[in-house]
Amino acid sequence: MTLARFVSCSSWLGLLTLLVWLGGGIGLALYLVAVWDPELVARYGPLYLQGLRTTLILVSLSFLCGMALSVPIAAGRLSKNRVARGVSSAYVGFFRGTPLIAQLFLIYYGFGTFRPAFEAVGLWWFFREAWYCGVLALALNTAAYQSEILRGAILSIPKGQWEGARSLALPRSVTLRRIIAPQALMVALRPYANELILLVKASAIVAIITVFDLFGETRRAFSRTFDFQTYIWAALFYLVIVEIVRNLTARAEKRLTRHLQR
Repeated sequence: MTLARFVSCSSWLGLLTLLVWLGGGIGLALYLVAVWDPELVARYGPLYLQGLRTTLILVSLSFLCGMALSVPIAAGRLSKNRVARGVSSAYVGFFRGTPLIAQLFLIYYGFGTFRPAFEAVGLWWFFREAWYCGVLALALNTAAYQSEILRGAILSIPKGQWEGARSLALPRSVTLRRIIAPQALMVALRPYANELILLVKASAIVAIITVFDLFGETRRAFSRTFDFQTYIWAALFYLVIVEIVRNLTARAEKRLTRHLQR
């Protein structure tokens, strides 16, 4: 097959895929119009908004806690100390190599077996609440991924930047804060946004431990109505959140890289 023919076939395939998605979108819109139920919206709309608020708080706390935790983990991964590097690598390997649902169950159900020990140190109030366990599980999981994002961004900075800072006799802390970190964060912006989007979608898993986030409220609404459109509205809410994150990231990237544009 010649290159021109391959490009032509790819173009037709892309157009066909676009038409299929367009037809699906139109069909979904017509379905929602046909099954529109004002009573259902009036009854469960406020619960969806409450669940959306819970999801946004859950994701924000988890992402920020994970970001704070990822800094020492990334530092350990970059360290020349074998112990620090080994511990950090083991952490990243465990949380990236095991399912999030298993991690959530280990924290919520597994730590419950140590109730006497947690009561003795005054921590049972934390581990008995599904909300806190959900935040902890998501934070520990995203910290592993964010640490790799940060490590990769730092390693992407040319060695000349470090050498230039050393030639100016700048302390390592100043070099990291004023020279390396701004450039690394520019590189890591898109991966951080992708991780946030993945965390938004992964947060739905906390519904299985009785946290009534957006997906938890959706499950409750469906269990009472058996109306399939309850899941469609939830999917649309998640889609809106993802699109907002994507557009804000694009704007931030455009602003941060404005000095590179011609």
